[in-house]
Amino acid sequence: MTMSTLAVMALAALAVGGVVYALFYPALSGQARAEKRRKEFASPVAARSVDREAQNRVKRGQIAQSLKDIETRENARNSASLEVRLLQSGLGWNRKKYYVVSAIMAGLTGLALLAISGNPILGLVGLFVGGFGLPAWFIKRCRTKRLKKFGNEFPNALDVITRGIKSGLPLNDCLRIVAGEAAEPVASEFRLIIESQQLGLPLTEAADKLFERMPCAEANFFGIVLAIQQKTGGNLSETLGNLSRVIRERRKMRDKIQAVSMEAKASAAIIGALPPVVAILVYLSSPKYIELLWITQAGKLGLVISAVWMLTGILVMRKMINFNI
Repeated sequence: MTMSTLAVMALAALAVGGVVYALFYPALSGQARAEKRRKEFASPVAARSVDREAQNRVKRGQIAQSLKDIETRENARNSASLEVRLLQSGLGWNRKKYYVVSAIMAGLTGLALLAISGNPILGLVGLFVGGFGLPAWFIKRCRTKRLKKFGNEFPNALDVITRGIKSGLPLNDCLRIVAGEAAEPVASEFRLIIESQQLGLPLTEAADKLFERMPCAEANFFGIVLAIQQKTGGNLSETLGNLSRVIRERRKMRDKIQAVSMEAKASAAIIGALPPVVAILVYLSSPKYIELLWITQAGKLGLVISAVWMLTGILVMRKMINFNI
């Protein structure tokens, strides 16, 4: 066998070996199995990402629905019935007494405007304002003042409950102490909670009723704390202490913002009062000069347009300097 024949056979063996290596090495080395595993792993990742995206969409939908339900409940509380608004104001009126007071105020306001102006149209406007505007404004003012008093006194009541629980008293005894010794309107509201419990209502539901009577953040926080503590347990005294501290910090922040915004409020009051004050001074100095505003047709139109613009500016300034905490 010559050298050339051996070389040809060696090259042929090398070629066959190369072909075999190229064809069977991935299977023998496990590369094919690894590639298969990578494909199998990559495919479920895509599927899992799709599933995760679907789950996120479902969760977002559930959160949006929850927020919508909360907004619906808040709108329902804000658009409370007449009985609820009378209860929140603390006046002790019923529907009949409210209608009687509205009728008396309507008659007095209409007669006053009719006597001052001599215009029956203004008398009718006075009837409408006195019957529908003034009573609703008075109830809203009383409700706002009562809520403010409740918010100022409520942290003290929470401190009493916290100290009572730390000293070993039951929660109901602490509530009775607050109902007997706290300032109004906190004392009366806690008495209603105790009476509701005596009638068989659970404490959490009685706290929810407190939020219906006093629609403020403090009462809502109190009900949430009691509901969580009843379901999960925990240190109630520490939780109520933290709640009291949070409510006090909120009040400090509210007072600080009010103090900082007093300059803007004073500027807005001066700007809003400047046109009528100037008009009164001009009338006192030269009445013939300014009476053209309510004698001529162009002056009346100018008064109406000026009043609309002044009202718009006052509302805009009021929106700019009022903050909700």
